[in-house]
Amino acid sequence: MVYPYLFRNLTITRPNHVWAANITYIPMRQGFVYLLAVLDWASRRVLAWRLSNTLTTDFCLEAVQEAITRDGKPEIFNTDQGCQCTSQEFTGLLKDQGIQISMDGTGCWCDNVFVAGLWKSLKYEEVYLHAYETISAAQQGLERYLTFYNQIRPHRALDGHTPNGVYVDNLPTRRPAA
Repeated sequence: MVYPYLFRNLTITRPNHVWAANITYIPMRQGFVYLLAVLDWASRRVLAWRLSNTLTTDFCLEAVQEAITRDGKPEIFNTDQGCQCTSQEFTGLLKDQGIQISMDGTGCWCDNVFVAGLWKSLKYEEVYLHAYETISAAQQGLERYLTFYNQIRPHRALDGHTPNGVYVDNLPTRRPAA
């Protein structure tokens, strides 16, 4: 099932308001693997990611579940209209968590522009500089880069701050349990 795009006139200013996910391919010396990342829209922080050598839904579900378990849940989750994200399993996970589902329009790459920006940075600053021999080597290289991206690399769109800094500094205060 396809859902409407929910942020046409929405101002997103705080972590965990909107998350987005997308899949890209990662070229290797021979062949390629698929990468899914879950990104917090306001901070640009990569919350979770997974590699897979197939385009099945399971690696997408694993990444989303990891992000929810570790970071709470967003109010809105945005994806493209790929079969992994429109599947009953994927949308069911979001619905079970009470998360509103948003989907890019057909052919509207700009609807998920922040994930597209991540892919460009990741590929030009890491992937294209290394011809990974194995999936394990790709995993290690991507882990190293995404840690750098979240914790060290300043972002112009974040006034020179890191995604981790913006995410942590702007989380709503949580009340202690009674």
